[in-house]
Amino acid sequence: MFKADSELSRKQKLRRSLYNTLRNELDYALIEYGLVDSHKNFLDADAEYEFVQMRELKPRGKVEEKENDLINGFIIIFAESAIPADLKKYVRYFDNNKVTKENLPEIVLSSPRVAPQLLKVQKYFEHERFYGLLKSLLPVDYALLIQQDETAKKRVRYYLSHFHVRIDWLIDFAAESLGRQLRYVSKDLYEKGEKYAEEMVERLFEYYSFHHTVSGRRTAAMVAYQLLSMGDSLATVYVNSSEARTLTKITAENASKHVLVKVPKAHVEMLEKDGLMNAREFKKNYVVSERDGEDVAVFRAVYERNEHSTPPSDGKLRELQPDVQWLRVAGQHLLPRPEAADACPISYSIIYDQQDPFSR
Repeated sequence: MFKADSELSRKQKLRRSLYNTLRNELDYALIEYGLVDSHKNFLDADAEYEFVQMRELKPRGKVEEKENDLINGFIIIFAESAIPADLKKYVRYFDNNKVTKENLPEIVLSSPRVAPQLLKVQKYFEHERFYGLLKSLLPVDYALLIQQDETAKKRVRYYLSHFHVRIDWLIDFAAESLGRQLRYVSKDLYEKGEKYAEEMVERLFEYYSFHHTVSGRRTAAMVAYQLLSMGDSLATVYVNSSEARTLTKITAENASKHVLVKVPKAHVEMLEKDGLMNAREFKKNYVVSERDGEDVAVFRAVYERNEHSTPPSDGKLRELQPDVQWLRVAGQHLLPRPEAADACPISYSIIYDQQDPFSR
């Protein structure tokens, strides 16, 4: 389990502060690439974009599965520290998939966003062209790995270290690991029979805000996070699903989903009536596109875990309860456009069809 801030040394606290700051910036870059740019792909192709239904964002909600090549799908693993070498057999990062000029495919090296002669510095987070390299590598299948550079002794540096990273840890192992953490399993996933093991696997998906029928990138992202959660430093996994039209972010605190929504004119009028902001300000800071006469914005749902999905205070072994949910919706917001750095998220409760979406 990762160390809490109160357990960190001064140097480690500085590292975590930097990590959290960079992660916040990464959030907006990935929202732009995964959601906004994907929507533009549909507009350019004169294709109909299917917006996510709110029922799909409820805990245990099942998403309509329909893969589309116009969605920019990806997985990114962002680790607070360098990933231990003994995990290489599960998180497959080796010399042959390091981000180097010799390893990168020609389609990446020829991108105007990439400067091959600057690659040694462009792959570092602080470089002004870092995001150009990142966006050029995101279409490459499997996952990208961002981690701490252990060779930098005098300062903390994060860099895009590997591409084409495969996750080779079995779902059963991930479910068993979570079961032990939460004290639903003592040692072995199958110690209470196959039916119990199957229920634990389904709970693994729910724990990370997915329906148990999902596959592909979301499954790989979930398994990767569960593996990294056993370490003593933070990790964040992002997955943009071409089936779900959803960007999911998994952290130690919670899971959150980001989708595009159409904001009705009546809701914008409510904003003005309540004195929160005028329509012009809303359009400038929150609207990423317009569709069918309605404003399109980025919506975030945050899922909080409860007593059934956190370790018991007494540490005793307990039984799974199939009928109880492990997550609740803890926050619903409209997010500012990536370039609107001064704007704050707006509380916007729409998952459960509240009449006043701006009530707190």
